[in-house]
Amino acid sequence: MKETTAVSVPHVYTAISAVMDEIGKAGISKDRKNDQQGYNFRGIDDVYNAMAPILAKNQLCILPFVRSREVTERQTQRGGVLFYVTVAVDFNLVSAKDGSSHIISVVGEAMDSGDKATNKAMSAAYKYACMQAFCIPTEGDNDADKTTHTDIKPKAERAPVRQIQTPMGPIDAPDPSAKVGADEIKAITKLAAEAGVDLQKIADAYGVANIEALPKINTAAVVSKLQEKIAAAKVAA
Repeated sequence: MKETTAVSVPHVYTAISAVMDEIGKAGISKDRKNDQQGYNFRGIDDVYNAMAPILAKNQLCILPFVRSREVTERQTQRGGVLFYVTVAVDFNLVSAKDGSSHIISVVGEAMDSGDKATNKAMSAAYKYACMQAFCIPTEGDNDADKTTHTDIKPKAERAPVRQIQTPMGPIDAPDPSAKVGADEIKAITKLAAEAGVDLQKIADAYGVANIEALPKINTAAVVSKLQEKIAAAKVAA
């Protein structure tokens, strides 16, 4: 019987896969209803309640960093003011087991007549980051979905909007020019051997001379494809 060699894969990707598996079985139902337009949505509390125990179980942290914030004031038909906020947020998925991490970037938008627009936009960003990163199935809002503002003046009647931009400091985001390190090369090499894939074919697929020149940000995609190929071969056998 052929002995398989353990492959060193950053735990953050193993944890993401495990979270995806668990949340995929349970899903998060759309049990809440928009007050104005009557459509169903999943609230931010629903996402928190579903995700928190699964993330903790799999030792995965989600740490937000707001890269930018933009506020636009819009006048309502009744003469009030609505604050329209857009935030660009980096969510750093960090493994508490080995410190490996992966950053995902999303944009959140929301409106509010008081001081809750930024909170709502942050909630929207978190909710959709989780939905897309973990492929949360829609079986069953963001709190920004709870209400729909229908009293904004028609565009032709609006007063000029005032925009406020709040740039944030830099974040230690992945460097697109960074190449794979020794650990990544070792993991990819072992997986490729098990999957029967030539390393040069992987390099060619990403337009680089060899596997050592592979951009570090492509590691997750390469590892995932090789693991899928290995799994498919085992099923076929």
